[in-house]
Amino acid sequence: MAKELPVVPAAPVVDSNSGDSYVFTRVFCLRENASPLKLLIDFLRSRGQTPILPTNLAPEALEDWAWVQVSLGYDQERKPIQLFCLRDRGTYKDSLETERANFLDRLMPYEDVEAQLVKDYVTRARFLVTTRMAKHDVTEAGYDFNGWILQFFQENCDGIVQVDGQGFFAPTGDLVVEFYEDLE
Repeated sequence: MAKELPVVPAAPVVDSNSGDSYVFTRVFCLRENASPLKLLIDFLRSRGQTPILPTNLAPEALEDWAWVQVSLGYDQERKPIQLFCLRDRGTYKDSLETERANFLDRLMPYEDVEAQLVKDYVTRARFLVTTRMAKHDVTEAGYDFNGWILQFFQENCDGIVQVDGQGFFAPTGDLVVEFYEDLE
């Protein structure tokens, strides 16, 4: 299913410090805790992917469910995909609430059944996994790799996928709420 999600270049966000522009994707998850990174790595490997882990990542960190950020490479010659996990408790709770409020505000004009389901996911999400890819460096293989990451959290953490510049996707891969405008 990951390859069915149309994670293609969207309007990028530019980092004013580095000049890099990024494409963001998210999974709003209803499960209480994010899975340990080891399960994600095993999932990616089972899908024929070869994740490149940071050299300074301690093996025991892969077993920790309370991870916050990690970079996963898909190609030695490309910038890695960065993953961030914001939870409904702890240090980054305010960041999750900001994201939640932003998306609920953007969903307000939508009244169909699919949008109500999406609003419910966003409202009830216990954590949010965000991926960030360098727009001018990511390849088709990187978009596929990112799609597998999204699929993992969607399937294993009861999540719903959001792709900037596109919208929210059902577990079937169908676009259910379209957002074409950029996030500000």
